[in-house]
Amino acid sequence: MRNDERRRLREAILETAQDFHRGGIIDDETLAQITLRHLPEEEREIRIDIPSGPDIRAMREKARLSQAVFARRLNVSTGYVSQLERGVKTPSGPALVLLDLIRRKGIEALS
Repeated sequence: MRNDERRRLREAILETAQDFHRGGIIDDETLAQITLRHLPEEEREIRIDIPSGPDIRAMREKARLSQAVFARRLNVSTGYVSQLERGVKTPSGPALVLLDLIRRKGIEALS
């Protein structure tokens, strides 16, 4: 398949998915998955909002967990959680992804 054929097919898939979404046939999450899958490679990067120290502390307190228990859930040290909450360090990598998951779905998502 040539590049222009691929591009036209991708545009048709995205247009159909958007029509299905407007018609209530597919939900927001399904549309996002289809859109992400069919975006050009350079546009596929997923951007995650980096939580601030107070945001991380609020997530932990909302879950009613100590720093030690929260750290075990994230598979990091208690000292690292303390540094995140004080703003000394910024979360990255797997810890950032898990914090984003907790922010969106709650601590129960890690169970």
